[in-house]
Amino acid sequence: MPGALLPDRVETPEPRDWYSREELGIFRLSSKSHWDVPIRIGDDTVHFLTSHPTPPVFDGREDRNGRRNHDEIRLFADYITPGRGRYLYDDKGRRGGLSPSAPFVIAGDQNADPFDGEAVPGAIQQLLGSPRINTSRTPSSRGGVEQSRKQGGANLSHRGNPAFDTADFADSSPGNLRADYVLPRRDLKIRGSGVFWPLSSDPLFKPVGVFPFPSSDHRLVWVDVGLAADGSEGDEDDEDEDDD
Repeated sequence: MPGALLPDRVETPEPRDWYSREELGIFRLSSKSHWDVPIRIGDDTVHFLTSHPTPPVFDGREDRNGRRNHDEIRLFADYITPGRGRYLYDDKGRRGGLSPSAPFVIAGDQNADPFDGEAVPGAIQQLLGSPRINTSRTPSSRGGVEQSRKQGGANLSHRGNPAFDTADFADSSPGNLRADYVLPRRDLKIRGSGVFWPLSSDPLFKPVGVFPFPSSDHRLVWVDVGLAADGSEGDEDDEDEDDD
């Protein structure tokens, strides 16, 4: 990746020297994987772009995981932006990113909140700020707000809206964050969206729960979309407005 945020050894004057040249020769960017899954819908193909960047923690002053998280997010930002994905190539050696006309949805646990937590500043904004992505509606829940208030701790100093939180992390640090995303291409119509985080009074709260969680510390994020050619109206409210 040209211009990657490679970490420095803080005890040396040389820049970007945490990894040796030999290590960089074999060190892949994807901590897990980046997938482009083409899904046929009638006569159309939508590219489902999924990934799970490393958490920007569990490192030292060199911030190697934070920097890697930033660049893993950047990979798909480059992939969908015409002219920026030339360094990418497939198993047959063909270079370039996604076709400018191809519909896509980016989804996954990006491990980066727009305002809070320890991600490199601007990491997730590489996607949220892209003119290629529809961010007209942010999936939300009432349960995220309730749990932020009940748990307190780091949540009390957060700048982000707790209705948008998707992960229930330690109350001391970093608190609950927006870490999981479903981001359609700009011209895909958002018909509805949400985060599956019910109120504690809801019977459906049981499989979500609180620590130690019966399922996961992350919450399911969903977005209903319509293809631009299907004649649907864009950005309509869904029926259950209380969950938005």
